[in-house]
Amino acid sequence: MELFPDLPFTSWVDTRATLHRFAQIVGKVRLAASPRRNHWWSVPFHVTSRGITTRPMTDGSTIFTIDFDFLDHRLDITALSGRRYSFPLAGNSVADFYDQVHKGLSAVGADVRIALPWPFDLSDSGRPFAEDTEHAIYDAAAVSRYWRVLSQVNLLLEEFAAGYSGKTSPVHHFWHTFDIAVTRFGDAFVDQPPSTDPVTREAYSRDVTSFGFWFGEDAFPEAAFYSYTSPEPAGLADEPLHPSTADWIERGSSHLAVLRYDDARAAPDPRAAVLEFYDSAYRAGATRAGWDIDKWTSPGGVTDPVITAEQRGARQA
Repeated sequence: MELFPDLPFTSWVDTRATLHRFAQIVGKVRLAASPRRNHWWSVPFHVTSRGITTRPMTDGSTIFTIDFDFLDHRLDITALSGRRYSFPLAGNSVADFYDQVHKGLSAVGADVRIALPWPFDLSDSGRPFAEDTEHAIYDAAAVSRYWRVLSQVNLLLEEFAAGYSGKTSPVHHFWHTFDIAVTRFGDAFVDQPPSTDPVTREAYSRDVTSFGFWFGEDAFPEAAFYSYTSPEPAGLADEPLHPSTADWIERGSSHLAVLRYDDARAAPDPRAAVLEFYDSAYRAGATRAGWDIDKWTSPGGVTDPVITAEQRGARQA
């Protein structure tokens, strides 16, 4: 399978908008039916061999899972009891999808209600899902391409995550911003202003460097690998990034390290280019933030000093 297939932003704008809202509906079910975890780790999706999953959830009596199947292009709601409700993703508006999800939850015996049944931080955030008949485009080929890219980036982020032995988030797919990310945490508490919204307060209660990939948006209409450090240390954007096609861009009052998807695809070794980018962005943020880089390094996912020494000796032999 081709690594990083062509993914023009304009080729699936309408499908992406529909799928993003589908994901937000299921994500809000996950939010309502999962024990809360630090930094909202209970909220995102995880990649499977067929699509993305909520992993098991409960309403207090019924254990169930919701899976997007991007091979057969269906949504599957399955309970531990064996009850199952499944329907095609194509041919539904957001309003139809919202209705089907609630029918499915009832069919498997799960009593879950979304607290805020409208999009979060999207252009139509004031319109309830139940009234959205505008978004109804679902191009199965485009969704398959999205999922292939998501799966490939998922494994790259898993590989990159192995190099840090400090507190690290899972690799997960956020339905809020429709990106996939992994975050490395420092040990400093961050004193957020009282006016900061509760989502941000929990997500950034510690200092972090985060790494991910997103599929583009109207303000940045192309897919890209990214990294940021929060709180942003002084002089971050003066640090070099690699490969040379990566750069810093301004995002509000902060900076984002960006390697555009098409630049990564054009590199002689795209996989190596992305890993080099993440590492350079990490070193930029960690150095400026005063992290002890050597303390938390775990090359190849190994922290045992004996094995590390043996590996070092084998490379030198």
